[in-house]
Amino acid sequence: MTVDTIPLETATEVVKAAEQKAEAIDNPMVVTVANSEGNLIAQHRMDGAWLASVSISRNKAYTAAALDMPTHELAEPSEPGNSLYGLQTTDDDRIVIFGGGYPLTDADGNVVAALGVSGGAVEQDMEVAEAGVDHWEEIRE
Repeated sequence: MTVDTIPLETATEVVKAAEQKAEAIDNPMVVTVANSEGNLIAQHRMDGAWLASVSISRNKAYTAAALDMPTHELAEPSEPGNSLYGLQTTDDDRIVIFGGGYPLTDADGNVVAALGVSGGAVEQDMEVAEAGVDHWEEIRE
């Protein structure tokens, strides 16, 4: 099945799954789901999450949707001397080159949405986001 995006109800389920992981590691986060064009579907800031994480999580979701790839895969190519050096300064500074953003694909591999998580160390952001991705993969069919 190919879909253009996911509905709000599904995006909210993904957010909740990520938040459960954030609660399990005792780290409040901001979780964002964007459509395949990087536009906001759902966002939730857990009590105690950093204010800066609101825009960071949204930009992680935007980046994953815009480039059809997890944000952590951009770190090395955008280091000085590499082919994407300076990438994070493009697209009105919305591109994020560290972990916590993941595309959400349909069963055919098409990006239908993206998830961005911010509020902890990069590894924590990735762990929480991966819980959301795992839930998406369980319910997408």
